[in-house]
Amino acid sequence: MNYDIIINCMHCGLCLPTCPTYALTGNERSSPRGRIRLMKAVADGDLPLSNIFVDEMDFCLDCQACETACPAGVKYGELVEAARSDIAIQGREPWLRKLAKKFFLGWLLPKRQRLHAAASIIRWIERTGIREALRTSGIMALVSPRLYSLDGLLPAISETYSSNMLPAVYPPYGQKRFRVGFLTGCIMDVAFSDVNMDTVEVLRHHGCEVVVPRGQECCGSLHAHSGDMVTARQLAELNLAAFDDHSLDAVVMNSSGCGAFMKEYGHLFADSPLLVVKAQRLSRKIKDITEFLDETGFFPASTVSSSIAGRRISYHDACHLVHTQQISSQPRRLIQSVPGIEFREIPESTWCCGSAGIYNITRHEDSMKLLDRKIMNIRSVGPEIVVTGNPGCVIQIQHGLRDGKEKIEVMHTATFLRHACAL
Repeated sequence: MNYDIIINCMHCGLCLPTCPTYALTGNERSSPRGRIRLMKAVADGDLPLSNIFVDEMDFCLDCQACETACPAGVKYGELVEAARSDIAIQGREPWLRKLAKKFFLGWLLPKRQRLHAAASIIRWIERTGIREALRTSGIMALVSPRLYSLDGLLPAISETYSSNMLPAVYPPYGQKRFRVGFLTGCIMDVAFSDVNMDTVEVLRHHGCEVVVPRGQECCGSLHAHSGDMVTARQLAELNLAAFDDHSLDAVVMNSSGCGAFMKEYGHLFADSPLLVVKAQRLSRKIKDITEFLDETGFFPASTVSSSIAGRRISYHDACHLVHTQQISSQPRRLIQSVPGIEFREIPESTWCCGSAGIYNITRHEDSMKLLDRKIMNIRSVGPEIVVTGNPGCVIQIQHGLRDGKEKIEVMHTATFLRHACAL
């Protein structure tokens, strides 16, 4: 990696005011430019792989807002993920991140059966009322205020998992216009099963035959962003095989992190002559649902569902949708095309909410500071519904709004679109 060329392109400093961690600290080393200088110093042997270096790479959200701001097109996300991979290889990760990665990313997410089993246990605990009793009695907060706060970030588990409900092929309503693939995902599958079903229904309403490959697994995005490129490649290779269908017009996504990473599969397998062509072909077909409908046509009902009719709607930009995929105007066009709603723009709508994969677990206090800023901006415009296209953002913003007096609903984009079509 030629860091000299990159640093020569970074004298403008336009990335600094867009960086959430730089805004928190005001320290140059906590900015994209500062971190790249640290990477160069380590690569050149001028700086050891020190605790400061490890902490800064861990502190970074990898939100990639700096990439949007950078006039030179520096791919900062690739740099920080490579640095995290080096840290992991050398065994220098913070213990909490290492533990979270080993359990969630290394053991739980790569196998759908394990994820379903764990989700079912959590759902059973919820049904017994034990979790709610621990929260409302104050015992959990007394024993561990941190655990009490983290518990608020645990999503409710769906009654039925979407991968168990969806057939291999779902026919369209009316005349077939497209044949599209669909990723059920991992967290989406067990905690946002209803959103997956909403997505499929919207696609069918728009003339799509929906294909749900049985061999698919977690996309690997959380693993790659955390530096575990080995597992990320293994999962990506399984999905390359599962979605290797030349008849698909697109593979439609409803999770911005998954979509962003699968669009980078071509880069992930750049060193593999046997897989790179297949990876590039799949990457070109990946479309966020808002991107797909904006391109092919969106047809809301003249009388929308009562759930959104006449409501004040705002939109939060998920980082890996707006910065990595450069998708921002498309969801806004779809939302504002819906009759009978009032759209209100959130100040700093592209500013990270602090979720960032497992960041709100491993850097919880920093995450909550970023969330406070996001919630302040949301409340400033008084929406009744906040729409966003990433499960992590939904969970994080719901957590931030939970203790407020006002009733602000957080709704996934696919659910909003289903209501807009009165399905």
